[in-house]
Amino acid sequence: MTMGRMMVAALLLGSLAACGGGKTIASCDDAKKYELVVAGKRVEVPDGLDELDEFKEMTIPKAETGVREEDAGCIEKPPPILIES
Repeated sequence: MTMGRMMVAALLLGSLAACGGGKTIASCDDAKKYELVVAGKRVEVPDGLDELDEFKEMTIPKAETGVREEDAGCIEKPPPILIES
């Protein structure tokens, strides 16, 4: 093998090894961006305009979650796929 081919091979192997990375552990307890939102104030109608129809307002209920076991894992994770041969 020439020196150029060895360099190309080393670069390719190095780039593939960098993609492997370590095993990352997903934490279900980290707050997501959408979980940190707070309700905004109601729209105030300027003088001289009709009031807003309160029946067309949409209230978003609070989510009620049950207690999950510590080793249950994240809901976002897909279920494992078992292949039987």
